[in-house]
Amino acid sequence: MTTILQDNKNEMLPLVDEEGNIIGAATRGECHGGRKPLHPVVHLHVFNSRGDLFLQKRPEWKDIQPGRWDTAVGGHIDLGENVETALRREAAEELGLTGFTPERLAHYVFESDRERELVFPHRCTCDGEIIPSKETAGGRFWSLTEIRNHLGKGIFTPNFENEFQTLFGGQE
Repeated sequence: MTTILQDNKNEMLPLVDEEGNIIGAATRGECHGGRKPLHPVVHLHVFNSRGDLFLQKRPEWKDIQPGRWDTAVGGHIDLGENVETALRREAAEELGLTGFTPERLAHYVFESDRERELVFPHRCTCDGEIIPSKETAGGRFWSLTEIRNHLGKGIFTPNFENEFQTLFGGQE
């Protein structure tokens, strides 16, 4: 028997202002349905010691950007959860990653045609084993040059492309 995975449109998410102060709550379906209430998410960029960046492939069943390559770890901050707790939970759930030391980067607002997110990006270095879970469609390390050569070709999520160019565009 095959289990069909899908996002829980009834999952309750916090709504925030642009500094991350909670101002309400809404369902995932409401947050991703085009009304664009601002909701918080965490991202973790996982580098190895060679400077390559791990990306996850989003599964086809995702409601946002299915089948595209994206940040190694990305997920919603749950109601009652702080940024670091969400980051560690998502890293463990998506990649089996624990015991890492995250460096917090500047937060920003990302807006698409369907949603608005307050993004709290982080980075870390990891040379240990990364085991993508069923929440992903796998993943691998990419060189920064390889990523740059594929920008703008519909391979990556728009959010990843924007964040990569803003945060890491000048690094080699």
